[in-house]
Amino acid sequence: MKVLHFFKTYWPDTFGGVERTIHAIARSTARHGIDTEVLSLSRTPDEATRPLDGHLATKARLDFELASTGFSRQVFRKFRALSAKADLIHYHFPWPLMDVVHFQSRHGKPTLVTYHSDIVKQRLILPFYRPLMMRFLGDVDAIVPTSPDYLQSSPVLGAFRAKSTVIPIGIDEGTYPSPTEADNDWCRSTIPEPFVLFVGVLRYYKGLDVLIQAAEQVRCKIVIAGSGPIENQLKLQADTLRRDNVIFLGEVTEPRKMALLDNCLGFVLPSNQRSEAYGLSLVEAAMCGKPMISCEIGTGTSYVNEAGTTGLVVPPSDPQRLAEAINRLIASPTEAAGWGRAARDRYVRLFTADRMGKSYAELYRRLAGRAR
Repeated sequence: MKVLHFFKTYWPDTFGGVERTIHAIARSTARHGIDTEVLSLSRTPDEATRPLDGHLATKARLDFELASTGFSRQVFRKFRALSAKADLIHYHFPWPLMDVVHFQSRHGKPTLVTYHSDIVKQRLILPFYRPLMMRFLGDVDAIVPTSPDYLQSSPVLGAFRAKSTVIPIGIDEGTYPSPTEADNDWCRSTIPEPFVLFVGVLRYYKGLDVLIQAAEQVRCKIVIAGSGPIENQLKLQADTLRRDNVIFLGEVTEPRKMALLDNCLGFVLPSNQRSEAYGLSLVEAAMCGKPMISCEIGTGTSYVNEAGTTGLVVPPSDPQRLAEAINRLIASPTEAAGWGRAARDRYVRLFTADRMGKSYAELYRRLAGRAR
């Protein structure tokens, strides 16, 4: 069975959460006889079109971007040609141009869309886009929210519950490198004191400004690994507030990231807006058996991190409550260890790539069989 995935960005051009999810779906469904091709946009389409881990990443030329939306004239022709050869089309929402391409192509194939997030940042354009969005979501055969929490809380998905099937995003432990002794030595020498960890792209919705505010009351180091659009702003905030216990590491290699996860006391994801729809970094922490702290924003973060079972969930944008949660984790090592064990158990039950791949392959075949 041949499945065409369609999204605005993909490897090797970009490496964000949606791209990682598409990659994990492609790898995990291959074990169930699914042949995947991914169509996305690129400024260098010829160079960026290549085989990738058992599937093909195909590119159309990116002409320009507006409000985080990539536009391409070439993609209409490429999508039409590729969809003609596919048995099923797998869309990844949101991307307004995708909706236009879907209707313009009239491909007639079974369709599903993984619903990664509501439109949060571009609220000003939403009234103009909403009619097309609702028509597109109404036209596809199935919608896949990534958590029951997001299905419950999304103002958009409420209209499409009857054709929604929740499939949590899973990750493959086997694709993660084990840290070497040198990686662990680097970690212990760089951060010789106990620490909690954040790993991710430094974006506006991650709540890291709140974490820096909370640092004054936190009784350990706070390590922030990653780079992003607000990195300089966050460093300036930490310097201005004299938060000496906040350590910025910038980008780290995958083995060093795993060393940080192995050595940290726990993982903190202080995201405070619905743009954080799931939190793959939380799944990585759960895979490593780490207790977690996150915020209640009505999304998948509270599905991955189950309050009181795998860690603590606090109100968003509340430095005091965030600091209290981190200090509780430090002061109660036995309780924290129990959360970590429960996080690992929850990963094995719900968040493996094998489980996700099996669920998607079953849905693909169900939709394809219904079309016949």
